[in-house]
Amino acid sequence: MWRWGGVVLGVFLCVLVGLSACSRTQYRYHVVRPGETLSEIGYAYRIPYQKLAALNGIHNPDRIEAGQRLRMPHGARYNRSRAATARSSRSRSEKRHARSRWRSKAPAAHQPIPKDTEKLFSWPLNGRLTSRFGPRNGSFHDGIDIAAPAGTPVRAAAAGRVIFSDALRGYGNVVIVKHANGFTTVYAHHQRNLVKDGQAVQRGDVVGEVGETGRVTGPSLHFEVRSGKNARNPLHYLRPVRHATQQK
Repeated sequence: MWRWGGVVLGVFLCVLVGLSACSRTQYRYHVVRPGETLSEIGYAYRIPYQKLAALNGIHNPDRIEAGQRLRMPHGARYNRSRAATARSSRSRSEKRHARSRWRSKAPAAHQPIPKDTEKLFSWPLNGRLTSRFGPRNGSFHDGIDIAAPAGTPVRAAAAGRVIFSDALRGYGNVVIVKHANGFTTVYAHHQRNLVKDGQAVQRGDVVGEVGETGRVTGPSLHFEVRSGKNARNPLHYLRPVRHATQQK
């Protein structure tokens, strides 16, 4: 009888040890929130982002998506205060970077039409094209202007993430959206911005309303397409179905 009791006890201890070993190797998961970066997540968990990338088989740490589940080492704990600090720091950095874009040298007006753009962007609103890209009144116009009634919804030209939603001298209320292909689009003179920094947007989402803020002579949208710091002619990148009429 004692022998059977000893066997049962031994089996129980083995199972208990096995469960304990399993618990030590269990992982917790973090679901990526819109606008989060791997470095921010690593900072919040006190884990180097390179380690998180290796643990999750991520080859490009800059390419993670909202809703993606990231495996975390056992014992990792999310610190909300550190996460907020990381977001605030990124927001300040991106705003400084966004402002620096307007200090870049203006490109030549007659750029060759890109062969591989596949018309990346949709028209941001219906309206009348009143000013083109290129030299204008002794300066250089980095985008196009589309006149429309005040309050007309302005829509994102493609999917991306808002990296700036605030006011800039000359541009008034402006929204800047960063896209996965290295391009950014700019929407200026809004009477109201309707998106926030870090917000993910899809093609066609409303980002603001046509207004007259900044240097402008009437309700209109100033729209830019940029690759890195270089302003590009938006008409080379917009889809061929025209939603704006030419200026007479």
